[in-house]
Amino acid sequence: MAKINLLPWREELRAQKKQDFINAIGVGVVFTALIFLMMHLYIDGLKAHQEQRNKIVQDEIALLDIKITKIKTIEEQKSKLLTKIELIQKLQESRPEIVHLFDELPRVTPDGVFLTRFTQVGPALTFEGKSQSNARVSAFMRAIEASAWLKNPELAVIQTAHKDNKESSEQLSDFTLHAKQGNQNAQTVAAADGGSAATAKDAAAKGGKSAASSKPAGSK
Repeated sequence: MAKINLLPWREELRAQKKQDFINAIGVGVVFTALIFLMMHLYIDGLKAHQEQRNKIVQDEIALLDIKITKIKTIEEQKSKLLTKIELIQKLQESRPEIVHLFDELPRVTPDGVFLTRFTQVGPALTFEGKSQSNARVSAFMRAIEASAWLKNPELAVIQTAHKDNKESSEQLSDFTLHAKQGNQNAQTVAAADGGSAATAKDAAAKGGKSAASSKPAGSK
């Protein structure tokens, strides 16, 4: 006689499949969550590494900025030192020129010309004064042109004051004259001074020899 299974095996199979499906879904969810967690951790690691690299780069940039600032400070100090050295050299070079200038002014100023003001800005010179006539000013300009330490005379203003007193016999003209300081003949003058000094030394030496040679002759 055949056996008949009257148990609800279909419901059990259906329940088993449903349970297996739920378990598969749970495993998939857990696996997906693990994947997302690993990706999140990996991305966070990359971000942390990049932030660390960025911090290193920023620190290096800050150090470079400090070095650049120091270099700029050093360059400014160097420029100031070079300016001071150049100024000192110019002062050293202009020291004899100033002496020659003040020694030359009385020589080139003719009679009848009276200087009331004298200014200098670099090599530019400005003479202000009074003159008895225009010819005196012309003579003053010619003397400046012929000077070894002055050059380029240029008359800016010359004007004659109106006579308020008719009995006044002299009338002075106000003038303003520009010139340049320059040792245009300085080398010639220096050579001449050196030659004259050498000549004086030679003459002194010859005089000493002649005195020495004449002394025994006198004793005899």
